[in-house]
Amino acid sequence: MIATALRERRSETIRQALAEQGLVNAGHIHLDYSTPELVEQVIQRKEGRLAVGGAVVVGTGIYTGRSANDKYIVEEPSSREQVAWGKTNRPFSPENYERLRRRVMAFLQERDLFIQECRAGADPRFQQRVRVITQWAWQAMFARNLFIHPRTFNEMIQEPDYTVIVVPGFKAHPQEDGTRSEVFIIFHPGRREILIGGTGYAGEIKKSIFTVMNYLMPQRGVLPMHCSANIGVDNDCAIFFGLSGTGKTTLSTDPERRMIGDDEHGWSDQGIFNFEGGCYAKVINLSAHAEPEIWGCTRRFGTVLENVVMDPVSRRVDLYDSQFTENTRAAYPLTSLTNIQANSMGEHPKHVILLAADAFGVLPPVAQLSNEQAMYHFLSGYTAKLAGTEVGLTT
Repeated sequence: MIATALRERRSETIRQALAEQGLVNAGHIHLDYSTPELVEQVIQRKEGRLAVGGAVVVGTGIYTGRSANDKYIVEEPSSREQVAWGKTNRPFSPENYERLRRRVMAFLQERDLFIQECRAGADPRFQQRVRVITQWAWQAMFARNLFIHPRTFNEMIQEPDYTVIVVPGFKAHPQEDGTRSEVFIIFHPGRREILIGGTGYAGEIKKSIFTVMNYLMPQRGVLPMHCSANIGVDNDCAIFFGLSGTGKTTLSTDPERRMIGDDEHGWSDQGIFNFEGGCYAKVINLSAHAEPEIWGCTRRFGTVLENVVMDPVSRRVDLYDSQFTENTRAAYPLTSLTNIQANSMGEHPKHVILLAADAFGVLPPVAQLSNEQAMYHFLSGYTAKLAGTEVGLTT
């Protein structure tokens, strides 16, 4: 009863804060629901179905990968000199952002909201408080799986450093809103806010926080890295660089080494640390023999399976069926794995491995590089992109 009363009190505080920010009449606020509570909501709202073993199977609609060409950063005083503007970091005007944001807030009036208070960054010196606000229970479950949980009640009630507002049911009007399409992922550094709309692909939530950390960490002397990492019995750290689908998650789950993380890390003056608290593994053609740890998570209660094919009667999933997309995914917390580094931190890496999905036979299977060669290939980023990880990528 005490926990319920505290949650209701916090929900009202957040409701008032949302009203001050433009959302004056939110529906019911589902605040920091536990995984079982969120599973119940997913089923009740018919957002997904339970598979054998207890994983939740959901579909993301027509968008089954990241919409890389629909990401923007608002160009305003605090960001103007901190961002390398160009094809990757597309500028978005403050005026268009405010206009779009008002329409998003109008769309959310009287709608139920799922809110998770999360953290990004395992190193307490650099950790960011993140509030994720979503329309859908399963996306709140995704955020709960992927990010770090506050450890104490006092941490839980702290105001967020950044807020992510996710409205997959809202579609932008390009001519009116200044976007390229109906999809938008917009980071406003001054507001400390991210708007995501027009797409149900939850990977946008994860990557939006990586964008925030990419923006913040270099200003604090930390190198943000798209890599996986693990640690051996002698505390020797290894990091694995590579684009989505090149094997980072698989290699980081070596049974003889403890996983630090599978995708996003920072490298500080004291070593490396995970930005996240979970894994977002690609599971197409996954086998129990080759990758038992990840395969086991696809059969575990609390895992979110995106666009995975499931028999509607037996409720068994088929990881070899790509009828929806090649980019089938499983989102689960690190605690679902049996061999992890508890604090998600490690010393300076002794092994740096660059992964490439080389479909053209240009590279040898394994090559030992000099420092100069390693720097060259890291900057070159050679790889053959895999189908499905980004919208429109088929070969």
